[in-house]
Amino acid sequence: MLKTRNQKVVDVNDWDKLVVKTYSRPYNFQQQEGCQDRGIFELTIPSDETMDEEMNDYIPETINGQKMGVKFKTWLSRDPEKQIGKHPELYHITLFWERNFYPDIQTLANDLHAKGLVEAGNYLINIDW
Repeated sequence: MLKTRNQKVVDVNDWDKLVVKTYSRPYNFQQQEGCQDRGIFELTIPSDETMDEEMNDYIPETINGQKMGVKFKTWLSRDPEKQIGKHPELYHITLFWERNFYPDIQTLANDLHAKGLVEAGNYLINIDW
C-alpha cells in the first residue's frame, strides 16, 4: 500500500495577502532573494531557526540593489509611504519593499504565530505565478 501524508499547503499569494493585511506593508515572497523560482518552500512554524540576526540593519534605498533583506524590527519601523530616492511613484516604492526591503520569512512566520494568525505546524508554500 502506498503511504501518504497530509500537509498544509499555502499558496504564495495567500501568504502575501496575510502579511500585507497584518503589517500594512508591501510584501511579495516570490520577489525576494533575486526572485524565487516556481516550486515549494518548506516552513516550520514556530522555529528557533531564524536568519533575523544575519539580516541588515540598513540597506541602500535602490530598487534591485545588491543588498537585500532587513531585520524584522527595521522592516516594521520604516514608513511604507516614504519615497525611495528620487522615485516618489508608488510603483517604485512597492518594488523596493518587495525585492529589497523584506524580513526573514521565519521571523515573520514566528510573529504571525505569536499573534495567533497561523497555527503551529509544518507548511509548504507553493510558489507559482
